[in-house]
Amino acid sequence: MKRWIAIGLVVLVLGGIIVYNKVLHPAPGSSPGGSGGGGGKGGSEGKGGAGGKGGQGGGGPASVNGFVVISQRLKEDVVSSGSLLPNEQVDIYPEISARIIQLNIREGQPVAKGDLLVKLFDADLRAQLQKLQAQADNARRTEERNKQLLERGGISQQEYDIVTTNLRSSLADIDLVKANLQRTEIRAPFSGIIGLRNVSAGALVSPNTLIVRLQQVSSLKLDFSIPEKYGQYVHPGSQILFSVDGSVQPSQAVVYAIEPGVEEQTRNLRIRARVNNASIRFRPGTFARVTLTVQNEQSLVVPTQAVIPQTRTNQVIVVKNGKAVFKDVKTGLRTAGTIQILSGLQRGDTVATTGLLFLKPDSPVKVGKVITIPGTSPKIAAN
Repeated sequence: MKRWIAIGLVVLVLGGIIVYNKVLHPAPGSSPGGSGGGGGKGGSEGKGGAGGKGGQGGGGPASVNGFVVISQRLKEDVVSSGSLLPNEQVDIYPEISARIIQLNIREGQPVAKGDLLVKLFDADLRAQLQKLQAQADNARRTEERNKQLLERGGISQQEYDIVTTNLRSSLADIDLVKANLQRTEIRAPFSGIIGLRNVSAGALVSPNTLIVRLQQVSSLKLDFSIPEKYGQYVHPGSQILFSVDGSVQPSQAVVYAIEPGVEEQTRNLRIRARVNNASIRFRPGTFARVTLTVQNEQSLVVPTQAVIPQTRTNQVIVVKNGKAVFKDVKTGLRTAGTIQILSGLQRGDTVATTGLLFLKPDSPVKVGKVITIPGTSPKIAAN
């Protein structure tokens, strides 16, 4: 009896669960009494209405903004870092070891080419020069007497050759001492500004002693580098702008030399420009920010937003006969709002600038607004 009572309780519990789920709380989209099929159909129709063509304008063409491809001269500013260098610079060292007996260096003052800067001790060399000059005079007189004897047959040609050799040797010794005397005088090799001296009068100097630095700063050199792809736009005579710390207005320089080869490590091209510094506005060694304006020939341009980057190429969408045509293009210079098109488009083509993500090849397109010049307000296209 107990067994049958347990089975009856289990049946009652299961029946109650089924009645609760089917009658009291039916599933969404269904209704008691078997009307769930009609509800499901109505739900299916509602879904179709939300996701069909009516969601994109009721099946009509997509509306986009367009741009008419034009030809324009592009400009691009290439910014680089550079250094101002003196037009000429030399570190002055003595050629011999000697004591300074005269020091004519005025620190920070201009000097002219050939001015005597330092005089070294030369008394021993002058004494040696006097001795050699006396020997040369004696050799010259001996040569004159032996020449007369040779003409009379008093000596042989060999004896006369020995005398002339002694004379030439004495003259060569004199030239050698004079050259050593010139090494005791250190003169300015060019006009410029003398720097701070490192020695004093009476100091014993050697060829390793740096005496002073001489710089020519009336004209400066500006060295900078640019990527190799811009090398075709720079040539001797090109004008550039640069600025330094503490200067409000940019200054101008003119390119006069270009390194013939590209640096292998950086793939940059080294360029040197000339800066007029007659008023001594700039100092050598100053860091400069260089701006080079790259300008090319007339070329086709489109707005930057019209180009779709791809893995290996770039694409634009051309609106032709009311349909979207995807074309691969080759791009060049870029500006803030436009990009150069090297190939793939023709002047007068209309490219889409909005709604690019929703267009597919050969899908219908309607151009609502057309921009003809970059930077201008869009206008309504004529019907």
